[in-house]
Amino acid sequence: QVQLVESGGGLVQAGGSLRLSCAASGRAFSSSAMGWFRQAPGKEREFVSAISWGGANIDYTDSVKGRFTISRDNVKNTVYLQMNSLKPEDTAVYYCAARTMLAIISTTPDDYVYWGQGTQVTVSS
Repeated sequence: QVQLVESGGGLVQAGGSLRLSCAASGRAFSSSAMGWFRQAPGKEREFVSAISWGGANIDYTDSVKGRFTISRDNVKNTVYLQMNSLKPEDTAVYYCAARTMLAIISTTPDDYVYWGQGTQVTVSS
């Protein structure tokens, strides 16, 4: 069992930066692939980034490549999403999610078993 709590969202101007954190409880974290997803009003939840349990495999959706960086600290049981050069179209609720132990990373929301409550990111133009 993994419980996830996101933080770090807020209001920022276009071009600014935010760092999201996702704190996990449960001993399975260090063996779980983690993902970040986002959902804007009226839109489906979409994949943003994912990282394997050991950090060796990472994936990003094309729209955030070069601007966002995912990382994890398995000692602190935390996964991060550093977001730079933010754009108004990045505005959404951001969720972190965990797969079951030892599963590979995935871009599909249905492959993730555990979800946080979400944190709002608003980018003004």
